[in-house]
Amino acid sequence: MQRLRLKADGRIVELRDGGEFPLAPATTAPVAPLEVRDLRRRVHLTQQEFAAKLGVPVETIRNWEQGKRMPRGPARALLTVIAHAPDTVFAALAKT
Repeated sequence: MQRLRLKADGRIVELRDGGEFPLAPATTAPVAPLEVRDLRRRVHLTQQEFAAKLGVPVETIRNWEQGKRMPRGPARALLTVIAHAPDTVFAALAKT
């Protein structure tokens, strides 16, 4: 089983052999509206389905995609992880 850790700076690292190995380059830019839409489309979900899987109101997804609001904090981190391992994230969220 692969062990991943989300670092405070947004990097995702794999934990193995007592070390941390980056899976993706660090990003300092906030998640842009088009990136949220592209991510949702890449996992083949409607706004309603995506909102339900994340446990947020559909209005939140709409606001992110229209650029009215930007994902921050835990939501931004969750979107970053979904971008790299969507099946794993959705499987873990389904168990809660």
